[in-house]
Amino acid sequence: MSRSLPVNKNEYIDVVFEDLTHDGAGVAKVDGYPLFVPNGLPGEKAKVKVIKTGKGYGIGRLIELYEKSPYRVDIASSEKNKYGGCQLEHISYEGQLKYKENQVRQVLTRIGKLEDVVVHPILGMDNPWHYRNKAQVPVGEKDGKLIAGFFKLRSHEIVDTNESLIQLPEINDAVQAVKEICDELGISAYQEESHKGVLRHIMARFGKQTGELMVVIITRTADLPQKNKLVEKIVAQLPKVKSIVHNVNSKRTNVIMGEKTTVLWGNEVIYDFIGDVKFAISALSFYQVNPVQTKVLYDKALEFADLSGEENVIDAYCGIGTISLFLAQKARKVFGVEVVPEAIEDARRNAELNGISNAEFAAGEAEVVIPKWYKEGNAADVLVVDPPRKGCDEALLQTIIEMKPKKVVYVSCNPATLARDLRILEDGGYKTAEVQPVDMFPMTTHVEAVAWLELV
Repeated sequence: MSRSLPVNKNEYIDVVFEDLTHDGAGVAKVDGYPLFVPNGLPGEKAKVKVIKTGKGYGIGRLIELYEKSPYRVDIASSEKNKYGGCQLEHISYEGQLKYKENQVRQVLTRIGKLEDVVVHPILGMDNPWHYRNKAQVPVGEKDGKLIAGFFKLRSHEIVDTNESLIQLPEINDAVQAVKEICDELGISAYQEESHKGVLRHIMARFGKQTGELMVVIITRTADLPQKNKLVEKIVAQLPKVKSIVHNVNSKRTNVIMGEKTTVLWGNEVIYDFIGDVKFAISALSFYQVNPVQTKVLYDKALEFADLSGEENVIDAYCGIGTISLFLAQKARKVFGVEVVPEAIEDARRNAELNGISNAEFAAGEAEVVIPKWYKEGNAADVLVVDPPRKGCDEALLQTIIEMKPKKVVYVSCNPATLARDLRILEDGGYKTAEVQPVDMFPMTTHVEAVAWLELV
């Protein structure tokens, strides 16, 4: 270890936390050297132990708090979720919203060099618990019984979990019931090390507006032991179930779903609504996991698009058509493009389901398909992007700059790549007018945002 570092491994030091990292750890600085400490909150004074040092930063462990943040929640005495995925469970919801809004503001300034953009107060939830409509839960064995829950942080050890307080109650009930039924029928759990055993994951999806439940059994083997009894018991115990699906994943992989999917009972899909738009959801469909906030997000995207009914709109990264079908209610024509062919099939089915005839979908890369549309005379008045966390493909951004739609609406799940892409569009002749942060995933570090830009 270099002696030039201001801290040493295993040293105990007193610090004041200044900020949070993107994954929710407290940030303290010792002579300018950043120390990242899980569970630390800005403004808190604490004793920490340095457990790792590197050239650019160190990692610490919280030992003792001298002064607590007013936003700290005492997890031990609260009813908060104590299981995986909730990096911000020790922060009050008010504090979480403040942190997320600040994160968006900071990256726009630091990465995007956008000093004068209007950033609205974040839109949070009235009730930030029990919002997720989908769970994919790994299954294991302990003391001869099946367990199902979440992986411990940075490990593949499963913590048996009866309830997650960010999942809808119907999802919790379904996972628990299927685990108990499989245990009762003697269906073995998949063993990662030996690549033996049967049951890998239990997935449940629930339509919050329709009350329809889907159960997906994911196994290593094509043969599902006690299949008929399993179906019979699930149907008897879960009256809201409309679809029971078997997915086979025989590979040594961390990917959850395999390529072969069979409907064991009921329908291939369940249905749900976002606003007035109805969606068919299969076992493999991408569908937003927080339907309440999805409507908030899409309403804001529609507001920013400010459509009069005369516009051609292009929706890049359209997925199963969720935003496209919202836009089609107000646009002259919507063209959606998505690289996943199965998603495009879902998008077309969803358009038909809603009697929407002014939406057209194409499978392919946005940066290839959109220039083709442009040459065919289908230029966009408004272009909407909703890319994955890595942000927009550089070729797509250049296509937007060349095509010059009057307005761009950018829906983002990663403020850092949003800021980077806004900078590129601004350098290409656009001006960012407004940004609206939206909290889609309470108790986690994730934050969404919608921005709109106009051609100047």
